[in-house]
Order: sequence, then structure tokens, then C-alpha cells
Amino acid sequence: MAAGAIAYVTLEPCAHVSPRGPACADLLREAGVARVVVGSPDPDPRTAGEGVARLRDAGIKVDILPTPEVGDSLAGYLTRARLSRPFVTLKLAVSLDGQIATASGESQWITGEVARAHVHSRRAMHDAILVGGGTWRVDQPRLDVRLAGLEHQSPRRVLLSRGIAPDGVTVINTPSQIERLDEVQYLYVEGGAQTAGSFLAEDLVDRIELYRAPILIGKGRSALGDIGLESLADAHGRWTLTERRQLGSDSFEAYSRSRPEEN
Repeated sequence: MAAGAIAYVTLEPCAHVSPRGPACADLLREAGVARVVVGSPDPDPRTAGEGVARLRDAGIKVDILPTPEVGDSLAGYLTRARLSRPFVTLKLAVSLDGQIATASGESQWITGEVARAHVHSRRAMHDAILVGGGTWRVDQPRLDVRLAGLEHQSPRRVLLSRGIAPDGVTVINTPSQIERLDEVQYLYVEGGAQTAGSFLAEDLVDRIELYRAPILIGKGRSALGDIGLESLADAHGRWTLTERRQLGSDSFEAYSRSRPEEN
């Protein structure tokens, strides 16, 4: 029934056999499609252009039409394939003056119920969630999903620490060790300030999700530790606003990391 049809795919059809089945490029050839529209080349060295070549060798017209939407939908896979690490989202919940807690350390709750529910929905979309040792010891966070019907989507828990791994938690010693998190394509980093700063200092953050509450704290605890910035000029041009919405009384903004090699 597919003979002569047009197939639209987000990722270049694979050219290798895997435990999931035969090579997709071969299946499309056997189906007799006339044209394949590809949203993104596959950086996997087992395919990396071979899928497209195999289709064209069979007389099938192939058009590669990359779009930001396709890249976003494959962000976890592409980041893992290109950089050997997960796609990292840093979540920050701050006051209007950029604080995450009072001077005494009180932090529950900066934002309201609607924003906190949104955070849980975002947790459910990630493979793993990470906090630092200080946050783990002080706040004793559950790091789960507490939305009805999504409890089973709670991500794998990861701790940035040099201590012993608690039961059910994976420990890494440095941000760069996220590459060791097998089967994790999407990592959600929730802090605290030193952890957030260390990931930014090593340029491992791909997306920032910022929740801002309409409160002022004054002398408190800043959202970020040292991020290695040496000049104000270096701060510009790094982040692009990609999303903005109101969540009850709080605001939400998402920023994507702008990297020259991706332009």
C-alpha cells in the first residue's frame, strides 16, 4: 500500500540492523516509496548519510529539510550522539531579585502551586533528575513526580556529590560525569546554587527553565554560584528566549543555549 507514497520522517532512516529490527532504509526501499522527506540527518556513525545514500541508490527521491522543531523533538538523542552526554535542562525558581532562599535558608515555597505542578510535569518528561549534595542533605527532596496519573514517570535520581550513594540514587562526582549516565538522554538539574553554577561553568546546560515569583527577599541566597564568567561581554549572546507563560501569579521563561556550531 506504500508503493509510490511519500514518507515523512524526523530522523534519517537508519542503515544498520539493531535489536529493534531491520534497517529502516531497507524497509522503505522494500515498501517502494517514491520520496522520503527527512527532518534531520542522523549523526550515528552507523548511519550518518548512509541511510540517505541507500535510498537514493534505489531511485528514491530524498529531501532533507531540517527545522528547529525537528531538532527540538530529537534534542536528547542528538545531544547524546554528538556530545556523548544527555541534553541538560537547568531549572531555577527565584524571587524577583534572584534569590532562591532567605538568609536563614528557608526556601519552601518560592513559587505557588501552579508553578510547582508545572515543575512536576517537566520532571515527568526527563529520564533523570539531579541535585547537589547540599540540597540533598538540607532539603531531603523526594525528586519524584506527584501528579495524578504520572507518578510512574518519576525520573531516575542522581546526586552530584563525593559521598556514598543513598539507596536508589546514582552518585556522580563532577558535572562532566553525566556522560556515564547510561540510557539518559534528558537530564533535569534542580540545584542548588553551587550545582547550577558548576554546570554552567562547564557549559553543560542546553536549556534554562526559570520560574519567577512576584516576591522580594533582599539579603538571601543567590540562585547561582560561580559560573566562571570573567567579563560582562562574555555573558551576552549565550541565551535565547524560546518560551514565556504565566503560571498563576508566577512567570515562566525558557532559554536555549546558543552555540555557534549549531547555527
